[in-house]
Amino acid sequence: MINEKDYGKNGGIAEFYNGAREFSVMRNLYDCAVKQLKLKLEILNNEFNVRYSRNPIHHIESRLKSADSIIAKLLKKNLPVSIESAMKNVNDIAGVRVVCSYIDDVYAVAEMLLRQTDVKLNKRQDYIAAPNYNGYRSLHLDVSVPVFFSDTTQFVSAEVQIRTIAMDFWASLEHDVRYKADKSRLPAGINEEMLACADEIARIDVKMQDMYKRIQQAERNG
Repeated sequence: MINEKDYGKNGGIAEFYNGAREFSVMRNLYDCAVKQLKLKLEILNNEFNVRYSRNPIHHIESRLKSADSIIAKLLKKNLPVSIESAMKNVNDIAGVRVVCSYIDDVYAVAEMLLRQTDVKLNKRQDYIAAPNYNGYRSLHLDVSVPVFFSDTTQFVSAEVQIRTIAMDFWASLEHDVRYKADKSRLPAGINEEMLACADEIARIDVKMQDMYKRIQQAERNG
């Protein structure tokens, strides 16, 4: 939540909350972008199933940042607090998480999505090839997609996170430990244990993919 002392900082928090219509317009815009991306991914998943009799995508999740989260991010970056500033500087107001079965599927889904001519890649961060300091693994794509309205077309930014079931399992539990728990009361060594778990889960991820490939090869050899 935003503290009272933050009101007036950067001169716009009260105005941000009070601009109900402007915020609703912005939220609808990003909600439409999420729907566009989810539809694209569902179509790709269905096509893959028709061609190869399997789905690379296990499931898709989505979310829109709350007003509090948007404001907190702007304050952290010491940027003006306004709808315009949020749309310009916060790249993950709209978020889509794609959970795949195997590591190869992560990159295949990313390639299929980015091959579409109306999807513009703004930034790519590969935390699978180079895991984050805490062991977090995922492929992040900051993209822009067109949203078609009755009288205009707007390109809207969104963050697409693509990861395996194993990566999602670790990230979900790590979020509970680091962000929901009282950090001052965390037992000593928890951070190191979480990192060790991330590495162990990553090894299992690779092993499961290797097993799947061997099974496929055995089936092809009859």
